[in-house]
Amino acid sequence: MNASLYNTIGQWWYVHGLPPWIFEAAWMVAMAALVTVFVLLSVLVLVWLERKISADLQSRVGPNRVGGRFGPLQTAADALKLLLKEDIFPAGADRVVFWLAPFVVFVPSLMVFMVLPFGERLAVNDLNLGVLFVVAVSAFPVIGLIMAGWGSNNKYAVLGAMRAAAQSLSYEVPLVLAMVCVVVFAGSLRVGDIVAAQREGGWFILRFPLQLAFLLYFITAMAEVNRVPFDLPEAESELVAGYHVEYSGMRFAFFFLAEFAHLFFVSAFCATLFLGAWQGPWLPPAVWFLLKSYAIVILIMWIRWTVPRLRIDQVMGFSWKLLVPLGLAAVVLTGIVKVW
Repeated sequence: MNASLYNTIGQWWYVHGLPPWIFEAAWMVAMAALVTVFVLLSVLVLVWLERKISADLQSRVGPNRVGGRFGPLQTAADALKLLLKEDIFPAGADRVVFWLAPFVVFVPSLMVFMVLPFGERLAVNDLNLGVLFVVAVSAFPVIGLIMAGWGSNNKYAVLGAMRAAAQSLSYEVPLVLAMVCVVVFAGSLRVGDIVAAQREGGWFILRFPLQLAFLLYFITAMAEVNRVPFDLPEAESELVAGYHVEYSGMRFAFFFLAEFAHLFFVSAFCATLFLGAWQGPWLPPAVWFLLKSYAIVILIMWIRWTVPRLRIDQVMGFSWKLLVPLGLAAVVLTGIVKVW
């Protein structure tokens, strides 16, 4: 349906002799606006969904008042509360760095959605180096976390920021190695080509040895978005709230939005790399894509509310002593299988 809509509008545009580049630019702007609205609405849904899942797993009462029986408007009420809260600058804080940090974290969390294919022809821009773009942009928010910790003039915030930088850099290595396995199998860095390769030969998660790459990606993705058992940068019982302990109101909300936007992205990108993205029978492509993405989101939430937090030395050792060697072995094994 998405491809036919694109072709129909494009054909009408070309028949009337209008410049092709204007159509391409207008389509890209329209897709960017739709994706931005979708991400912001999805964050509200994810916050509500996590509360309901955590309540069910721990036999607690979740949101059940605001908006009706299941509390569907609870997240909207929380957003309104954050909008009305006072914006506070700590005494002794670096005001410029403190002010910029939330935007440095939030903007890249939206930019990575540019290459995400919600359906055929339903992506903002299918870049030739799409996977490389995701790796580069996903690493950028670490700078914002360090800015938030340092600019807050708070020892707990600085410690949380240093943990965030160390953890992100450590788990970025096996995460990239897992993506390299997929790129080797697909023979391209373009996300569209990766999806097309799965249409021809089956989903990558079913093809040996990409099961190991999927496991590596799933574990490291949880660490990249600071989900339990890898939530050491926040660690409420140790650091009060970590790098954003001094933030209030909408500045705190930007960190919150970035966390859940990144959570959905790593889940959706996992579905893209290993589960065929929008491919599936009977249902519309976008529905398949969302079903796969939300299934991974729910699995990550399930793990968060089931297992305990690890110590910082265990988190770092797990990456460098186990995941990095496994990632290197997976790349070598993938190359052998591909050549064979």
